[in-house]
Amino acid sequence: METKQHILLCEDDESLGMLLREYLQAKGYDAELCLDGEAGYRAFMKSHYDMCVLDVMMPKKDGFTLAQEIREVNSEVPIIFLTAKNLKEDIFEGFRIGADDYLTKPFSMDELVFRMEAVLRRVRGVKTPAPIQYILGSFTFDIQRQILSHGDEQVKLTTKESELLALLCNHANEVLLREMALKSIWIDDNYFNARSMDVYITKLRKHLKADPSIEINNVHGKGYKLIVPDGIQTVLE
Repeated sequence: METKQHILLCEDDESLGMLLREYLQAKGYDAELCLDGEAGYRAFMKSHYDMCVLDVMMPKKDGFTLAQEIREVNSEVPIIFLTAKNLKEDIFEGFRIGADDYLTKPFSMDELVFRMEAVLRRVRGVKTPAPIQYILGSFTFDIQRQILSHGDEQVKLTTKESELLALLCNHANEVLLREMALKSIWIDDNYFNARSMDVYITKLRKHLKADPSIEINNVHGKGYKLIVPDGIQTVLE
């Protein structure tokens, strides 16, 4: 059984931090959330982590200071900074301290995961194969080609349709939080993006209607749930 990668996540915005933690856990990581730099340092000293994802602007101890202290204890653990700062001086400072990557807010949660996977592959040789196809009911969804196939019929999905369907497949038979989907695909969860997502959900329902066993249900006050009675088969690269 493959051991989950243990991630130290430090983010002082509690709602964002909890959202990121849930997303990382859904992606197969074991993520621990700390809301300030001092809590992050205490957690790091008590446990082993495969990666640290640190917000720069935190109370009690900022991310740069925390990273320096972590580096004094462990010079090898990968570090990714999350920050609203986009000044070159701040980016240079992050890399000077020893960051492996730097992500400026607002960002897509999928992009964060992709960057984490890239860093882990590079520094640890960890292989995290990505799915290239989902088989759901009588449909085959080719993620890379953005094609949804049903028998001899094929539908070329738009990029947003493809990203949303991939996210639903990744959370099949469980609730996909509305805010998580918006942050991941649209980056911002404002009113207009929310309405746009509703339109894409409607389009996906039409694409999937050929198999009546598959449904995309609204979960009031939470989000959406892709119902696939027999589960989803994943084809990895």
